[in-house]
Amino acid sequence: MKESDSVNRPWHLPLLLTLGVFAISSAAIFIKLSDDAPPLIIAAARMTIATFALLPVMAWTRGGRLLRIPKECWIPVGLAGAMIAAHFAFWITSLKHTSVLSSVVLVTTNPLFVGIGSYVFFRERIATGLVVGILLGVAGGILITLSDAKGAAGSVYGNFLSLGGAVMMSGYLMIGRKIRRDVDAFSYLLAVNGLAAVILCAAVVIVGDSPRGLRSSTYVYFFLLGIVPQLIGHGALNYALKHVTATFIAVCILGEPVGASLFAFFFLGETVTVLQGLGGLLILAGIFSASRTGNRVGAAENTSQSV
Repeated sequence: MKESDSVNRPWHLPLLLTLGVFAISSAAIFIKLSDDAPPLIIAAARMTIATFALLPVMAWTRGGRLLRIPKECWIPVGLAGAMIAAHFAFWITSLKHTSVLSSVVLVTTNPLFVGIGSYVFFRERIATGLVVGILLGVAGGILITLSDAKGAAGSVYGNFLSLGGAVMMSGYLMIGRKIRRDVDAFSYLLAVNGLAAVILCAAVVIVGDSPRGLRSSTYVYFFLLGIVPQLIGHGALNYALKHVTATFIAVCILGEPVGASLFAFFFLGETVTVLQGLGGLLILAGIFSASRTGNRVGAAENTSQSV
């Protein structure tokens, strides 16, 4: 971060960051309230609405050339779109089987997977803080799994789907770290969101799901899901990246499980068990430890996609 960025930091930035965290925290609630819709329909609706909502904004600001992506970057961009599509398919399905707290905490473990992946694929050094973070994350995941194993039979399955979503998000973020030097943020956002929407819509057709016949309120939740957490939430965080370090944004995102749990308590009546609470705290502490290391987490390069 340049010194001038710190001096000229907008006065409303803390409010905007708070808005962004609360906005992304609402995603799990809108998904839970859309319980009559298949997970793939929800995921496809989220990405399609977000893509079409972003199009007029980019057309107004950029004119005719919406995407400024070099030809050599299209293959990794396509892979990133596939991974973000899989992320939402896994995570949204997980919310059908486990609690909001378990799902959101586990799916936000992507900084830990990014750290491991960076070492394996990019030969980046693993700092002590990342090792501590991984150990804390594993311990927290075990506690949450033990807690959910006592409840609904599908909870453990839902937890594994959440972890699958975290792995997919990690791959998406690692790709972004490598190609963002050649592709601007808005071109990358529109391209991967659009590709993810196409992939998810194709998956809906293949499995035979239909968006027809759902409750009227569900379509409202679809719209809110595409606008509030996807555009407002991640849009606010992307704006903040111009004025604060990426690591700071990654730490701010740790507030998402807290916000989601509060929403779940007030709107869904979900309570938190002792083991869930302890496991969640361990995982958050682990992510915080990993985020403070020299290995900048994947959210550092592109927070456009998270839950």
